[in-house]
Amino acid sequence: MTKLTLQDMPLAGQRVLTRVDFNVPMDDKGNITDDTRIRATLPTLNYILDNKGKVVLITHLGRPKGWDEKLKLDKIAVRLSELLKRPVKKMDDSIGLLVEKTVSNLKEGDVVLLENLRFYPEEEANNDKFSKKLALLGDLYINDAFACSHRAHASIVGVAKYLKAGAGLLLAREIEYLDKLTESPATPYVAILGGAKVSDKITVIQNLLNKVNTILIGGGMAYTFIKAQGNTIGSSKLDKDHIDTASKILTNAKKKNVEIVLPTDHLVTDNVHGKGRIKIEKTNISDGFSGVDIGPETIKLFTSKLLPAQTIIWNGPVGIFENDKFSEGTRSIAMTLAGLKSTRVIGGGETVAAAEKFKVADKMSHISTGGGAFLEFMEGKELPGIAALTNK
Repeated sequence: MTKLTLQDMPLAGQRVLTRVDFNVPMDDKGNITDDTRIRATLPTLNYILDNKGKVVLITHLGRPKGWDEKLKLDKIAVRLSELLKRPVKKMDDSIGLLVEKTVSNLKEGDVVLLENLRFYPEEEANNDKFSKKLALLGDLYINDAFACSHRAHASIVGVAKYLKAGAGLLLAREIEYLDKLTESPATPYVAILGGAKVSDKITVIQNLLNKVNTILIGGGMAYTFIKAQGNTIGSSKLDKDHIDTASKILTNAKKKNVEIVLPTDHLVTDNVHGKGRIKIEKTNISDGFSGVDIGPETIKLFTSKLLPAQTIIWNGPVGIFENDKFSEGTRSIAMTLAGLKSTRVIGGGETVAAAEKFKVADKMSHISTGGGAFLEFMEGKELPGIAALTNK
């Protein structure tokens, strides 16, 4: 790894300005409904505390338009305090004289959480003055928010101009695994792509054609490719504007000797809510029916491509897995991956949700914490938040 990490930095007595992703889901009453993102940062925070550092936490929550009482971080501070088993002081602002005074008086082992960064429009604008004000609050800067690292915001990029900047343990793990996927992946290298629309994954596929041996395509996006081959897809999801794009991708894949594997049979229904007729159909789908999952023949086909793979990346379910009637394809892929010893990296909110539903999340080599950041990485883009870190 070419960038500094938390473990490269002397932490004792230092104020460690730490960018985390505490953008957690909340209910109407402002209660946290899932604290996974808070828990994910605990190894980094405990490492700083165990090494006698002082923790100054910065994060955003939601998309406020100015100051918004509903998006204050008070309940996050309470939950973090419970998880760390030590007090977390919550400030009512993220910059300013009171914050500077409080932070300058921190003792070793203290933890302070500053207020929602996005209450200031300067955060998303990557305003230089705002970045400088944030940088005043730390002696070192640590980015542990991979999910935000594709954003060129003040707390992700701007601050790193003014402080020695390193990756937290969570971000360093992301970089380590994502580098494995790009630098020297073991082959055969297989990508599984699902989800609804081809348009969401065009750049991803084009980039993967230069890296992988095989791409398995399922989910709603598969039907645009099947249509591009001249087959009927009934009422299945179709990205009309990208039929030609799908056709060009198939041609390009042949030129590059990359195998693209499409479903050969489908679970179809005349009611996508699970209240209608359900049957298996081969390549052509009848009028009035929609493909909602890959069929049993395709499950066997996809499995046969995964078993010999040494590197696997998975982004997007291959059916409407949230409905148990349409979940077998996604479940089978999840269970197959869980049993392999190859490098298996999965990313994207729905894919992670599927792995958790089928209780195999802990069996994967790595689960990426970033949706948009993971996709941009797969598109071959350099992430601003990683580029901004100090080189070793």
